[in-house]
Amino acid sequence: MFKLGVLDQSQVGEGRTASDALKETTRLAQEADKLGFSRYWVSEHHASRSLAHSSPEVLIAHLASATSRIRLGSGGVMLPHYSAYKVAENFRLLEALHPGRIDVGLGRAPGGMPIATRALQEGKYMHIDEYPQQITDMIGYLHDSLGPDHRFAGLHASPAIDTAPEMWLLGSSGESAKIAARLGLSFGFAQFFGTPGGEEAVRYYKDNFRPSPLNEKPYALAAVLAVCADTEEEANRLATSTDLFFLRLEQGLELSFFPSVETAHDYPYTEYDLQRIRMGRHRRIVGNPDQVKARLEELAEQYQADELLIVSPIHNFAARLHSYRLIAEAMKL
Repeated sequence: MFKLGVLDQSQVGEGRTASDALKETTRLAQEADKLGFSRYWVSEHHASRSLAHSSPEVLIAHLASATSRIRLGSGGVMLPHYSAYKVAENFRLLEALHPGRIDVGLGRAPGGMPIATRALQEGKYMHIDEYPQQITDMIGYLHDSLGPDHRFAGLHASPAIDTAPEMWLLGSSGESAKIAARLGLSFGFAQFFGTPGGEEAVRYYKDNFRPSPLNEKPYALAAVLAVCADTEEEANRLATSTDLFFLRLEQGLELSFFPSVETAHDYPYTEYDLQRIRMGRHRRIVGNPDQVKARLEELAEQYQADELLIVSPIHNFAARLHSYRLIAEAMKL
């Protein structure tokens, strides 16, 4: 049986503030801890008014202190913006504070618009082709395994600890799957992005995985969007907020908030808009507990996933908590 975790993007609900969203993230992490979810990951987004956090390392520290059992991690750190050495030190410190509970998920997407990327990389030369080297450097820093020929041979990433955070490569294409397979890392695919080729990427990863000191066997997860309610009708009603949010994002017109059901209901959709929404729904899981359970099991099999991360964007926070509770109950966590 596959495991279930949580992916949280801390969306700022219409009529609420970023501080409100972060309080909701903390409350949800505590509930996920009690319900038996395996891990709780937070994402990295820049220059967005509708998403409340841009620094997963800072938020992980807060959430780990507010919970007791669940693993906390990044979904993920956008490594090309940063020094691999500094990222390794950040996560070593988190691991020292909360041994055995920290994941470092790494990605290479920009996490924002080009202007944010320019600001993040101001005065720095970095080419995307260097990303595989950054991953190799991260392994060396986190596991004190830099070779004698490494350009920084003998360098230590503080603090000195006996354990290391779990390391993951994340992606929405096949390229990260290839790197993860070659280096023997765990791999996560963002299914809810809607990028095609996910099943093939995971299949390639598992078929070509090379055992490493980090992992003897391949381990893959998929991040999926699921909205669960007591009835299918109510789940579909709650999911209209997600429909509108992603429609606007697809059009390059990101909202400055996550819309309420009422705003979504009153939006002046064109026929083409409605067609795009219907097409988007096929990659999302919306329904009552039995329907969601069946679809999660189907997706886990399709993706050969050892684990699924559930992102459940719902404007009403009580309904969002209820969605995760229903999923946990249906999946017998």
